[in-house]
Amino acid sequence: MGTMSTERLISSSPASEIEDQTNWALRPQSLDEYIGQAELVERVLIAVQAVQARQEAKEEGEPREHLEHVLLHGPPGLGKTTLAHVIATELGTNLHVTSGPALARGTDLVAALTRLGPGDVLFIDEIHRLPIAVEEFIYPAMEDFRIDVCLDTGLNARTVQIKCAPFTLLGATTRAGLLSSPLRSRFGLVHHLKYYSDDDLMHIVRRSSGLLEMNTPADDALNTIASRSRGTPRIANRLLRRIRDYAQVRHDGEINTQIVNDALALEGIDQLGLDELDRAYLSTIYNIFNGGPAGLEAISATMNEDSGTLEDVVEPYLLQIGFLARTKRGRQITALGCQHLGLKPIHTDQTQSIF
Repeated sequence: MGTMSTERLISSSPASEIEDQTNWALRPQSLDEYIGQAELVERVLIAVQAVQARQEAKEEGEPREHLEHVLLHGPPGLGKTTLAHVIATELGTNLHVTSGPALARGTDLVAALTRLGPGDVLFIDEIHRLPIAVEEFIYPAMEDFRIDVCLDTGLNARTVQIKCAPFTLLGATTRAGLLSSPLRSRFGLVHHLKYYSDDDLMHIVRRSSGLLEMNTPADDALNTIASRSRGTPRIANRLLRRIRDYAQVRHDGEINTQIVNDALALEGIDQLGLDELDRAYLSTIYNIFNGGPAGLEAISATMNEDSGTLEDVVEPYLLQIGFLARTKRGRQITALGCQHLGLKPIHTDQTQSIF
């Protein structure tokens, strides 16, 4: 079976740099414009307003106040990077963006930290991929705003301290469990981003359609787009752009529920937002492994797909909607999954322990 994972429309990761740049035009610029994640927005708003109040109370020339360090974790496409830009805008400071893999050596981190101005925000995406050697540099920077650089080795070794401006580290990760305990404990505000509700996604799609200068779809059409977006704003905006192109070419820009259904059917996306790879994954477990349980490596070998892709990209949503069970013996399709594919359930007992 050939690979199907080249550019999935419902992937929650950016398809390309061009798409990422296009998304910037649709992203909120302030906390007032930020839709969804109400608890997180309220916590951030309180923290930002407190920093601003303390800053206003300071005399001229005193050190600038900074926001405590923030850790955001959750699936891709839910707005971690967007929130970093919004926080920097609300604070009135600069945002410096990097990623865990880009900070390969301690000197890379030193260069990033010494560029920061007072109160600036340093955003490290995929922070769980920071090398251990770089983590050692970041601890004193987070706590005391200094960098300990070791010069030479052996008997000639000496440590030089470099001061950096008070800053806010904003870390984002899709794999919070891979973060070391010492690093996690140094964040003052830790929050898990949840999948968005259909109502929130409807508001996001309505706002995006206005920014894209489209004819705003009716509520039932917006609801159809939202219900197929897998709870992820990035996917909702991507579907909206595809629907806009389809409507422009085939229907003079008009968008209604039927046109949305036709456009998404052309892309192979069903009523729940599943695409060909999702259905192939479930069908492989059903047809080849008699419904499971089956090991991930065996499934990936049968499908000729990377096991990491299946685990990180395909399985989370299937687990969330109850189509897949991860048992101690492997993956197993549920009765709901069989029903969605129009297949007869193989397992009548779905009570095996799930971890």
